[in-house]
Amino acid sequence: METNKDILRGGQFLVKETACEDIFTPEDFSEEQRMMKEAVMEFNDREIIAHRDRFEKKDYAFTEEVMRKAGELGFLGVAVPETYGGLGMGFVSTLLTCDYISSGTGSFSTAFGAHTGIGTMPITLYGTEEQKQKYVPKLASGEWFGAYCLTEPGAGSDANSGKTKAVLNEDGTHYKISGQKMWISNAGFCNLMIVFARIEDDKNITGFIVENDPSNGITMGEEERKLGIRASSTRQVFFSDTVVPIENMLSTRGNGFKIAMNALNVGRIKLAGACLDSQRRVTTVATQYATERKQFDTPIAEFGAIKSKIAEMATNAYVGESATYRAAKNIEDRIAIRMSEGNTHQEAELKGVEEYAIECSILKVAVSEDIQNCADEGIQIFGGMGFSEDTPMEAAWRDARIARIYEGTNEINRMLSVGMLVKKAMKGHLDFLGPAQAVASELTGIPSFDTPDYSEILSEEKAMIAKLKKIFLMISGAAVQKFGPDLEEHQQMLMAASDILIEIYMAESAVLRAEKNSKRDSKNANYQAAMAQLYLYHAVDVIDTKAKLAIISFAEGDEQRMMLMGLKRFTKYQNMPNVVGLRNMIAEKVTTENKYPF
Repeated sequence: METNKDILRGGQFLVKETACEDIFTPEDFSEEQRMMKEAVMEFNDREIIAHRDRFEKKDYAFTEEVMRKAGELGFLGVAVPETYGGLGMGFVSTLLTCDYISSGTGSFSTAFGAHTGIGTMPITLYGTEEQKQKYVPKLASGEWFGAYCLTEPGAGSDANSGKTKAVLNEDGTHYKISGQKMWISNAGFCNLMIVFARIEDDKNITGFIVENDPSNGITMGEEERKLGIRASSTRQVFFSDTVVPIENMLSTRGNGFKIAMNALNVGRIKLAGACLDSQRRVTTVATQYATERKQFDTPIAEFGAIKSKIAEMATNAYVGESATYRAAKNIEDRIAIRMSEGNTHQEAELKGVEEYAIECSILKVAVSEDIQNCADEGIQIFGGMGFSEDTPMEAAWRDARIARIYEGTNEINRMLSVGMLVKKAMKGHLDFLGPAQAVASELTGIPSFDTPDYSEILSEEKAMIAKLKKIFLMISGAAVQKFGPDLEEHQQMLMAASDILIEIYMAESAVLRAEKNSKRDSKNANYQAAMAQLYLYHAVDVIDTKAKLAIISFAEGDEQRMMLMGLKRFTKYQNMPNVVGLRNMIAEKVTTENKYPF
């Protein structure tokens, strides 16, 4: 592991400057990772994309069959330690596998994500040695499949309010679980479930490992009829005095809520990863159609309206990649640091991911919304054909829609990202109020009228990002002072603040990646810089709008005037980018290569 670089803690990107050399980019993949990527892409083309129609026709048995093949090739065990039959690869390789295996169809992506993430991971991270030896090798190889039973009819976002009960028998040897779970992915073919239930009147739920045995009081509802992910098995599961031995309790009594929350943190960044190659592929397929389709004797790819769409689709894919792999490497490095300090694999993984929970929420929201927009524009480029089931766009659009709902809705994740940041500051894990005070003082000072030197590549963009961070600090610092612990009740303001936070992280990740690649004279470096500039231009617009909304929602009089003046100062470009020129440059690169080329 590189030890010479300064690894930021979770959320610190807001208050510390990051050098481009200190971030990881897809151009930094190791030889092993590149080989893994090729193997996964080849599997996706051969086993998934070639049979897309079977998934669209709700062939659940086929989903199970392809999952088994993925298990035989080791893809289900990438993150599982070698001791338990996995490949024991790092977090970046885990994410990379998820990225490139998920773009064939949302049905397989969901089955894969549910099994490797929330179906297997709670046991590897919270299980006893006996539990891990007994169950994890079967899950890693695809001999068994896992499911995760948390959501109930009355307990969705409020996961800890579930009514499912676990009652200890008189001689204390087993629990009897009774209750109803819904939206359970992989329910139709799972061998094992992680089930959350409440013991007596405990404040928090408890996790259990439950084998799927219909003779043990377990029944299933019919397959749900869904908008998308049609061949992903999704059923209700009913437990009626299901007997679970006490040794199958996962972790300790009442620790289920913590298990559920930590599983969601990992699930969020992996969901972002699962949307990346879908964006690349949708962009590629739309571009290929646009270069072939002629109207008025001209390929539609040559029309400005279509160039604009292709450029924005490619840019968002690039930015999502940049931010997701940046965070994945931060997590991997934090895990390595904890291991070197003597933590067990379980502790290191848990704390490593928990450290970057803010970034995981940011990524989940940003990338899930980008894939939806990408698929929507894909349909538009195809025109009437895009609406037809004979082209892949309508399925991509339907499958993308679920990404904004699961692993915590985007609304929940928006509020969480800001809420977690404020909590970190209150606990002293992140000096957030100091920099916020500094910005407040700057607002009352005299601004500098010097003309900065922006001759270095992306130097104005980096200066702009530093100013955007001041906007977030200005607003959230004032809001924390004003509302204190009641801040979470002001949801619309929190949503606006979270959009500012999201845009800062995504834009900075793209700018740093483009800068790193231009410094090492990487292929396509000038196009990468163009995409970073284009994204930042939009980010400034979003931040300006959201910040205005937040400021006028809680500040009045002089305070409001001062903050609005600060907003104007912090969103001012010295040299406005030529957006049309940037789009044309990016689109021409994509259409010349006839694919997403970055």
